[in-house]
Amino acid sequence: MVKHCEQNSELSRRELLKSTAAAGLVLTAGVGGTSQSIAAAPAGGNPICKENAKPGTRDWLLTKTDITKNEPVELWRSPRIEGYCSVTSVSAGDTIKIMVSTNPVSEFSLEIFRTGYYGGDGGRLMKRFDSLDGKTQPTPPVGERRLRECKWEPSVEFEIPKDWLSGVYLGKLTAKKGGVQSYVIFIVRDDRPCDLLFQCSDLTWLAYNSWPTNEYSLYHNDKNGYTGYKKRKKWSTDAVDTGWVDFDRPYSQFCQDHLVKNPKSVGTGEFLLLEFPLSYWIEQQGYDVSYISNVDTHTDGPGLKRAKGFISVGHDEYWTREMYDNAIAARDAGGNFAFLSGNSVWGVVPLLPSAAGNPHRIMHRAGKFLGEENSRMLHKRKGWTSTFPAGPDGALLMGGRTAGIGGGDWTCAKPDHWLYEGTGMKEGDKVEGLIGWEYHGSPIKNLPGMEVVAHSEVKAGKGKPRSPHVATVYNGPKGNVVFDAGSIWWAQGLSSPPGHVLPANGAARPQDPDKRVQSMMKNVFDRFIK
Repeated sequence: MVKHCEQNSELSRRELLKSTAAAGLVLTAGVGGTSQSIAAAPAGGNPICKENAKPGTRDWLLTKTDITKNEPVELWRSPRIEGYCSVTSVSAGDTIKIMVSTNPVSEFSLEIFRTGYYGGDGGRLMKRFDSLDGKTQPTPPVGERRLRECKWEPSVEFEIPKDWLSGVYLGKLTAKKGGVQSYVIFIVRDDRPCDLLFQCSDLTWLAYNSWPTNEYSLYHNDKNGYTGYKKRKKWSTDAVDTGWVDFDRPYSQFCQDHLVKNPKSVGTGEFLLLEFPLSYWIEQQGYDVSYISNVDTHTDGPGLKRAKGFISVGHDEYWTREMYDNAIAARDAGGNFAFLSGNSVWGVVPLLPSAAGNPHRIMHRAGKFLGEENSRMLHKRKGWTSTFPAGPDGALLMGGRTAGIGGGDWTCAKPDHWLYEGTGMKEGDKVEGLIGWEYHGSPIKNLPGMEVVAHSEVKAGKGKPRSPHVATVYNGPKGNVVFDAGSIWWAQGLSSPPGHVLPANGAARPQDPDKRVQSMMKNVFDRFIK
């Protein structure tokens, strides 16, 4: 598999040979007959190649955590040291504030790393703050609509340097007293034209954040706990039963952590658990990628059109109506889309200001992306008592929609399709454990050029059959395409970065990275770019 950085390096090599020959220069041969001057040539104009050529480190990994646990659904929180950021994403030149609490009171350090490939290390140190004064900041009381909105004083405030490339950045917090560590997370965005636009699923990170105790995610309520977990042993879908959630608090481990047990990801939402394997692989391959948050998709619709391909990743469940409309507009303008995710574009949420008036900090459930007809049909068939209004149909964007919870093997349905070029797969061949834990089905058959490229059996935890998984490709109006892999676990087939832990449920477990999945991914992205 030829990487894009290698392609760019070869182009640079040819350009250098032409320029030196024209100037009458003689190049000195290095080891193995390779010119040292050629080897040192820049890797073209791709900023991802240039960035990942810089020295990486594994010092970004946490080495000591002290996690509290609560039942009945485990919550992992880091009360010895924890924090949050004033914004979900920030541009170079703008200011970010990082709020930190230490208990007991302790000095602490903050090391900021950009995540990426970096020769396999997964991160690069960008900035360090030493001997910062720590304080125990108050746990907020329960507010209106069950909000736990922190109003902590900033511990660090700084301007994002102009040379920081767009990416997902981790702040590693280390308390001097006891050495306990945790993360804060933010995204650096830009507005440059790029090949791929990687959208982090931070609204879903927010939805499942139960901080400070196991009672304050979007799924908790005073009536029956975790959407009925405590008392009724079944889901509640009534809008009046669910809480409101806000970004102004640390991320505890998300409240379905029985799927991925990794306390050393605390503070990162679901990024390290479900999304980083895709980012790591994309940067390893040298694709020119830029990063945004769900909030950026909400606020900057025209910005989606700067990329050749838009990527939804991991567990991308919660979208605003503005996000949906902006994505539809980008698709109709010729943008390619890849839904490398499951349970995506499912819950409709608004984004509201914080008590201090900071925009886009609070959300709550407001509907489902089902469309009017499907919403009526499902409520009648399943007996749901939801008061949610119907949103537009998410399947009209993706090609399919949420089909359920379970696991299974990706099963090839159309081996002659361009998706499978170079994989060697035949009809019925399987990639073990790639489907789960939530997945897509129910393809919209009348979308232009609709093709079902995978049709997979799915089972629940006790082996009970579920609705099948379906992956699709359909055509946009300007020669563009929309690919829906339809599985939260898709990225697990691409890479296993440092510190990565495979998820699992009772039905299936993803395996190690698979060359066939990597080939499929390359086929999708290369088609977007070309």
